[in-house]
Amino acid sequence: MDPIKILFAEDDVNLGKVLTTYLTSKGYDVTHATNGEIAYEAFCTKTFDICIVDVMMPLMDGFTLTQEIRKLDKKIPIIFLTAKNLQEDLIKGFTIGGDDYITKPFSIEELQARIQALLRRTAAQETGNDIIELGSITFDKKRQTLTIQGEEKRISTRETQLLEMLVDKKNDILERGYALKKIWGDDSFYNARNMDVYITKLRKYFKSEPKIQILNIHGIGFKFVM
Repeated sequence: MDPIKILFAEDDVNLGKVLTTYLTSKGYDVTHATNGEIAYEAFCTKTFDICIVDVMMPLMDGFTLTQEIRKLDKKIPIIFLTAKNLQEDLIKGFTIGGDDYITKPFSIEELQARIQALLRRTAAQETGNDIIELGSITFDKKRQTLTIQGEEKRISTRETQLLEMLVDKKNDILERGYALKKIWGDDSFYNARNMDVYITKLRKYFKSEPKIQILNIHGIGFKFVM
């Protein structure tokens, strides 16, 4: 089983080292970013299961970072770390997409307990969501199949990943560079051409479903319209 991947955005170097060392010792795969801009770049490049975000950071604060992450991924769990305990900050944090909030100083064991609890809630919410009805077509993410007019068709891992990202951003724009970095690891010209081929294949699969279109948004990315 792959380790849980954590994006940890914290500008306090000492606290960052302590928490990274502890969480790594507990089996987590931790990427520590010392400011919001580095954290955002890491999020765009790698895949994570949960984010731990300090509110007060240079270059890009935790609230702004969360807003940018939520533009790309509406589901990933986010825990805020803050030295403040003001009600307006709590409200703002939850309003922009935070899932939990922990005030400094805190025990490392409490943070780990909150991580585990949030991941359990997220897993429970996603149970049964492997099968998605897209008009007349059934998409089974786990089995990597599309059922089209009663006929089951197996699709590749890349096709599954790309379709899942398009569906997650349904009726919204999936940014080209973000998808390339998440699925292929970088946004090179060669990988971009590969992605275009997969988009063409996905369009063919949905040709029989008039309610669905996969649109090119020139210079930006793609939109799965349903």
